[in-house]
Amino acid sequence: MIVSIAAVPHPPLLVPELVSGGAEGTSVLRQACVAAARRLSHAARAWIAVAADPSASAVSRADGSGTFRGYGVDVVVSLAEDTRSDTVDPLMPLPALIAGWLRAQAAAERVDVRLLAPDSPIPRCREFGASIAGHPGQVGLLVLGDGSTLHPGPAGRADDRADAYDRRVSRALAAADAEALLDLDADLGTELNVGGRAAWQALAGAALAAGHRWRADLLYSQAPYGTGYHVAVWEPT
Repeated sequence: MIVSIAAVPHPPLLVPELVSGGAEGTSVLRQACVAAARRLSHAARAWIAVAADPSASAVSRADGSGTFRGYGVDVVVSLAEDTRSDTVDPLMPLPALIAGWLRAQAAAERVDVRLLAPDSPIPRCREFGASIAGHPGQVGLLVLGDGSTLHPGPAGRADDRADAYDRRVSRALAAADAEALLDLDADLGTELNVGGRAAWQALAGAALAAGHRWRADLLYSQAPYGTGYHVAVWEPT
C-alpha cells in the first residue's frame, strides 16, 4: 500500500560533490528534494522508486550499490542501509543513483528501483503505476523525472513550447491531479525532451489505484539551467 508519494528530478547536480565550483547555486533545489525525501521516509522507510530510463530492462537490486564515478567523482551510494553486497555497480542508472543518494539523506531503510522505457505509451505507464499500488505492506513511492531540457539556458537551445508543458506538469503536481498527468502529451514530451513524462504518468496510475484522495505540496518548480525541475509531495487526505 502506498502511504505517501514524492516526485523529484534526478540530475547529478543534486549531489554536492559533483557540482563544480561549489554547491551553493543548486542548494535550493537540493534542499527541496531532500525535504521531500525526508517526508517520504517519515511516512514509510521502505520505498519503491519509479523512473524512466533507456536501461529499463536492467535490474537495480535493493541491496546494491552504485557510483557517480561516471559523472566525475567516485561518490558511492547504496539502495539499502544494510547493504550486503561488496560490489559497486559502475553502470547503475542515474535515477537509481539519485534514489540511493536520497535514501541516505532521508535515512530510509531501502529503495527498490523500477524503471520504465522513456517512450512507454500512456496506458502502459498507468498500468505500471497501478501494479505498484497493490504492493503488500506500507511503502513510499519515490518518482524521479525531469521536465523539458529546452527552456532558455546555457545550452542556447530553446523551444517556446517547453514552458507551457512544464507549467502543466507543475499545476498537476501542485493539485494532486492524476488525470491531468495522464493527459500529458507523450509525443510532445518526446519532442521537448521531457525525461519524466512516463514516470509522472506511472505516478498517476499508482495514485488512482491506491484508492485515496490526495493532498499535494509543491516544494519547487523552476528551470534554472534550461531544464524543468519539479518537487512535490502527495499525502493521503
